[in-house]
Amino acid sequence: MLEEAQADERRAALDLALLRAIRERLEAGFGERPDGDAIALRGLLAEATPAQAAAFLALRGRLEAEAAQVVVRGAAAAILAADRYGLKVRAVEDADAAFAALASGGLAVLDVAAARPWWGRLLARPELSVVAALPDDRRAQPQALVISARKSGPTGEDRSFWVTDAAWPDSRIVDTLSQAGLAAEPLAARGGLKLFTLAGYVQADDGRLIDAPGGLSGVIGAAPVF
Repeated sequence: MLEEAQADERRAALDLALLRAIRERLEAGFGERPDGDAIALRGLLAEATPAQAAAFLALRGRLEAEAAQVVVRGAAAAILAADRYGLKVRAVEDADAAFAALASGGLAVLDVAAARPWWGRLLARPELSVVAALPDDRRAQPQALVISARKSGPTGEDRSFWVTDAAWPDSRIVDTLSQAGLAAEPLAARGGLKLFTLAGYVQADDGRLIDAPGGLSGVIGAAPVF
């Protein structure tokens, strides 16, 4: 004879509380500035284990995807975005389509290692900027950048993204930036352009970049790390 499963009232109560919290969080919406959200999240996650933090960020990302469209371009972006934002993400064919989707307040997640240096086009699109990078673990190298029309400021623990057309070797560029007080690491190189990460939150008009190498160069945004 099969025995009827016994209900676990404590787990059922916790699940009900979670469902109610999700409903309330969706109704509350999300902030206008990603940096404000990141600062609040960092405080919440200070005592969390890595597994707890990953689960929380994934749940929050799925709620964010319910509130705003998320589009992706590239294999790494598709995997990372699905992990963070769930299966509601929409794949697009190119960077133009991804950028167009941002007009409605959504997010675009694009591969860093794309065949064409789409990130260089952000130099001519100041209304768009990098606001996050995935993975956003401080120990991991970014594989995809999250682009938004929302503006973001410093969160206290950030990495910035800088593009240049300098033909110098990466080591010489890193040394030159180091002499100006900036800690840089090469991230990608395509089509005569190079993408670097800069430690901390670096603004586009930062004086340390006045004599930076390259005829075409600039900061394209910053991302918090957790």
